[in-house]
Amino acid sequence: MKLKLPTMLVAGLLVLAACGSGSQAGNTGGGSQAGNTGGGSQAGNPGKNGKYTIALSNSYIGNKWRVEMVNDFKSTCASPPWNKEVDCSVFNAGNDVSSQSQQISNLISKHVDAIVMDAASPTGLNGVIKQACDRGILMISFDSVVTAPCAVTVDTDNTAFGKQLAQFVADKIHGKGNVIMVTGVAGTAVTEQRQKGAQEVWDKNPGIKIVAKYPGNWDSATAQRNTAAQLPSMPKVVDGIWAEGGTDGILKAFIDANRPLPPTAGEAENGFRKFMSKEGYLGHHVDGLSIGEPPYLSVAALQLALDILKGNRPKAGLHLPFPVVTTATIEVGKTVFPKLEDSFFVSFTDSGPNAVVTICEQAALTGAVCPTPPKVNLPK
Repeated sequence: MKLKLPTMLVAGLLVLAACGSGSQAGNTGGGSQAGNTGGGSQAGNPGKNGKYTIALSNSYIGNKWRVEMVNDFKSTCASPPWNKEVDCSVFNAGNDVSSQSQQISNLISKHVDAIVMDAASPTGLNGVIKQACDRGILMISFDSVVTAPCAVTVDTDNTAFGKQLAQFVADKIHGKGNVIMVTGVAGTAVTEQRQKGAQEVWDKNPGIKIVAKYPGNWDSATAQRNTAAQLPSMPKVVDGIWAEGGTDGILKAFIDANRPLPPTAGEAENGFRKFMSKEGYLGHHVDGLSIGEPPYLSVAALQLALDILKGNRPKAGLHLPFPVVTTATIEVGKTVFPKLEDSFFVSFTDSGPNAVVTICEQAALTGAVCPTPPKVNLPK
């Protein structure tokens, strides 16, 4: 997840800007004190300005998924009616447990009402999370979730995610052949769960041989670079690809090496879905399964925090479905966007009658406020 980002995106990431109207956040990427989050209220009661204070503590900002996740959060916070109800702040750590722990400790000292977090470790933050809970701060964990008992979780089933990807590959190659696995950010709960799900399928298909396993960090550029480095040592025939992310980069590395594109199960990168579309991409077509871990999990966590603080929901977690697209079901303009860049995660928004979060493209790209406010429909 070390790709070069557009200047506008980089600026939005380096400056930890407040998402609500009036609150400011200091740079806590290295463990410094957080700025004034505009509230100082006790959890469950708005501050003096009539708003709740909710902070996003994000462990890692090195890939487009995390960029979109943060941007979805920022855009929603700045949109009506959220901008009248909540002051938001955003803090990014360098995938370092100690830095994120210090961030949360700083936020505790500021008496924020809630912290929503994408954690660097499932267990490493449990101590500081308990400190926050003991002080009445609502803690909500999403995506890479924590095991702290007092934290509420908003998640998908990542074990099922990995298993479904693996089953697709196993079915396509009839349970026999050479398969590569491109994993996520080491140490996170997400990558561990996805690999666990995949292993359940491999164990049932002894004819499948994992001929290479290496990180892609859920980032297209990193996955392409690492795949290019691994390809010379791979067998001449690779029958299937299992990828947690960076899927379009993996396929481009195969093309650059004059390798055929095998059946591929991966994430929701726009470039991957271009390869899956009827027209194909770069002169190639792939038979694929694309599952999207939605960046809008941050928005669902924000809304859940607000609902709990206002007394509109019990303090309980949410389990959200992830959108699934195959070569047979892909739709231009809905699940693939020909004019958007390849590494863009198109699961930034949901669709259909039971959409959890609908939000505009510009929100995910830059954090801008949408012409029409986002819609959030959390499951009961």
